[in-house]
Amino acid sequence: MKSMNLPIILTWLRIAIIPLFIGLYYLPLDGVSVIVRDWLGAIAFVVAAITDWLDGYLARRWNQTSAFGAFLDPVADKLMVCAALLILLDLGRVESYIALIIIGRELTISALREWMASVGARNSVAVNWLGKFKTAAQMAAIPCLMIYQTVLGVNLIIVGNVLILIAAFLTLWSMTYYLSKAWPTLKNADKNKM
Repeated sequence: MKSMNLPIILTWLRIAIIPLFIGLYYLPLDGVSVIVRDWLGAIAFVVAAITDWLDGYLARRWNQTSAFGAFLDPVADKLMVCAALLILLDLGRVESYIALIIIGRELTISALREWMASVGARNSVAVNWLGKFKTAAQMAAIPCLMIYQTVLGVNLIIVGNVLILIAAFLTLWSMTYYLSKAWPTLKNADKNKM
């Protein structure tokens, strides 16, 4: 398969990690303590986050970008983040409104980008620094909330909660930014239908 390259393989690896990650929390793992489970979950999430950065870096560096990779990469990211948030919600480690804000934004912006692409205006909602900071805050908060204890004198519960609040704020800010960038196109599309 010509489109199969290392960046796409890394993206598929990230998708393959998701059921293993979920299984840690919902399969009966006799003999595995909660602490070990939480560390394994955090490590799986961090590995997925590293593959997210690495596949994009390699695709650009080796000029192996593709339409399929551009589609698959954000799908893998959103699936992993949503799975982690739902697990944290189930464990009582994140508030439901935080999960709703982050997951709702991902769905909204994904649909917006799809629609903007269909009218030839995808670049007006391209990823910007706000989205990158939001992603960084999420990717740091989630492993902290997975581990959910004090490590080397650092209370990861507090750190994770502060970072997830920052991520939620940046999520709302970035959604507002993307919607404002798309608004002229959305408004003109409605006028053209009349």
